[in-house]
Amino acid sequence: MKFLTQLRLIYNLNTFRNILIRSKTLFIIFFVVAALIIVSAYYELNRSKREMLELMSNQAHSLLETVMVSSQEVLYAANEVEEKINIRLLNNANIIKILLDQNGITNSLLKKISNENDINRINIFNKKGKKIFQSFTDEEHAPVTPEYIKKYLKPIFNNEKDTLIIGLKKARIEDSYRYVAAIASENNDAIVLNLEADELLEFKKRIGFGILIKRLIENEDVVYAALESESGILAASENVDYLEDMNESDFLIHSFSDSTFVWRITEFNGTEIFEAVHPFAFDNNIIGLYRIGLSLEPLNTINSRLTRRIIISGLILFVFGSIIIALVFVRQNLSILKRQYKRVESYSNKLIKSVSDAVIVLDNNHSIIEFNTAASVLFEIDENSAINKPLNSLFQNEQCNQLIINNSNLNQLDCRIKEKHKFLLISKSEFIDENELQNIVLVIKDLTKIKNLENQIARNEQLKAMGELASGVAHEIRNPLNTIGTIAQQLEKDFIPMENEEEFRTLSRLVYKEVRRINKTIQNFLRFSKPEPINKTSFKFSKLLKNIETQYYSMLKEKGIVFDVNLNWDGIINLDYNQFKQVLMNLIQNSSEAIDNSGSISVDVSKQQSEILISLKDNGIGIPKENIERIFNLYYTTKAEGTGIGLSIIQRIINEHDGTLTVESEHGVGTTFKIKIPIG
Repeated sequence: MKFLTQLRLIYNLNTFRNILIRSKTLFIIFFVVAALIIVSAYYELNRSKREMLELMSNQAHSLLETVMVSSQEVLYAANEVEEKINIRLLNNANIIKILLDQNGITNSLLKKISNENDINRINIFNKKGKKIFQSFTDEEHAPVTPEYIKKYLKPIFNNEKDTLIIGLKKARIEDSYRYVAAIASENNDAIVLNLEADELLEFKKRIGFGILIKRLIENEDVVYAALESESGILAASENVDYLEDMNESDFLIHSFSDSTFVWRITEFNGTEIFEAVHPFAFDNNIIGLYRIGLSLEPLNTINSRLTRRIIISGLILFVFGSIIIALVFVRQNLSILKRQYKRVESYSNKLIKSVSDAVIVLDNNHSIIEFNTAASVLFEIDENSAINKPLNSLFQNEQCNQLIINNSNLNQLDCRIKEKHKFLLISKSEFIDENELQNIVLVIKDLTKIKNLENQIARNEQLKAMGELASGVAHEIRNPLNTIGTIAQQLEKDFIPMENEEEFRTLSRLVYKEVRRINKTIQNFLRFSKPEPINKTSFKFSKLLKNIETQYYSMLKEKGIVFDVNLNWDGIINLDYNQFKQVLMNLIQNSSEAIDNSGSISVDVSKQQSEILISLKDNGIGIPKENIERIFNLYYTTKAEGTGIGLSIIQRIINEHDGTLTVESEHGVGTTFKIKIPIG
């Protein structure tokens, strides 16, 4: 767009409007246009490549996070299965130990236990490694030497361990595996039990890293995937013959040592690919690095398409530049270029997805089919309750419910959720699912805190500026006013007019009275611009509320106003008691004046982490939407007798306590002021 702006400036020159372009001028213009085309093309290509690489990085990171979560579940499942096998073997071993200690063991009994509990075999060896009991005959299985036995059962024979989980062990003769566990008897004999491990191995194979990686590379954009440790590759896709050793790559060492996600452009089997790497940890131990290679073919295809479009656009501009003598051709050329660049920008923007907390997926009937945890927090509803409900069940105002039919893909909306105003940034995109049905994805970012903070900062700056102005004006006016008041008193006392004496004295007193009234206003100016210093003391919050309730209860009752205090937190707080009392008194006074005949005022106090939230709510006439941001302005008031300084003083006191003040109001319904103050 910068390029188009520069062209418009060139084409609007009077030289092109009023005179024929000389060959030299045309030659210069051609070179300028060509240079602009090249610079613009280079800039656009680089920007598009950066944006698409960033998108690939986000997608790769998300993919790796998903794979790592699945891998952790695999390890947990395998460990749980092995733990159950251990318990099963050890329970049987302990029963045999009791029988052995009571001299109640025979080979036939061991065989019966083995058959009934689906145990492959049970052996009991003495300290010398000699078999003393067995669940099978020597004819059924090949004998083992004592040296072979001592190799595995040495910790039990040496009284180092009473329980030994040997785990998976290859069978000596058969082409299979056993799962072995052993315990020690009272005489340090070894009771050894083993199970056929083929089913366990098949289970691990079925849920292991290999199957995860196999499913991962079924995606045509995933070139390869591997899990690599410092000692080598633990698991990899079938097309991986060789990968750069982790100990020889600064790139991989950096990711492993810093436990961070990184990516790079590298080569695999002679093809340039996008490689993403993330450390994989289990039980706070880093097992290795997950590495995935993504195809750059989609990126190269998009870059090629963009290159062709930009080159074609440049050629069109260059051709039309040869006949720029006619203004109509110039304008047509600019129009064509503008449309083309808008299409490029639109296409690029669709590739970039907003990253937000809440994600909602809607089906073609606008019912919720996906609802993540962040959405549950934002809308204060659990996922199961939200599924299959319409979108309009989440929002309480029509504007937010209409965002589905809104043509805009990115909206900033002031929405009402659970009686709370939320300022949301909503990104909308569409996709076709496997059933050829159109779905909608809403990515929602809650900007309420940011918006309130921006308003608070702007309000503070405004109050500061108005305070400085008030201080300057007050000092400039105060001295002349005092002089005028003194002169008016002196004239009334020392001078007696020859006629109209009564009128003279009346006017003198009126001057003095008006001077005093203006001086009172100046005192308010100075009170705002030079407030009293904060004098914090520690007190129980209920003390302040009890004082306020006692002071206002009777007065409000006479006006037909119900005053209700809900104290959900009552602890020690560190505030300026008198100034904060003034804050609550001013707000209650404003609420009572906003209620005509009868109504209600409630004060709710609750704790939010290290802050307390004070909500003062009334059902008065409310504040029009267009006036809400103006009520904190100095001297702004809608009351006939008001000064417009009360809310400004409240805002200043809360600021000096490091707190925030927000207001929600609906005309004809009521107003709620919310104060957040640190407890300490």
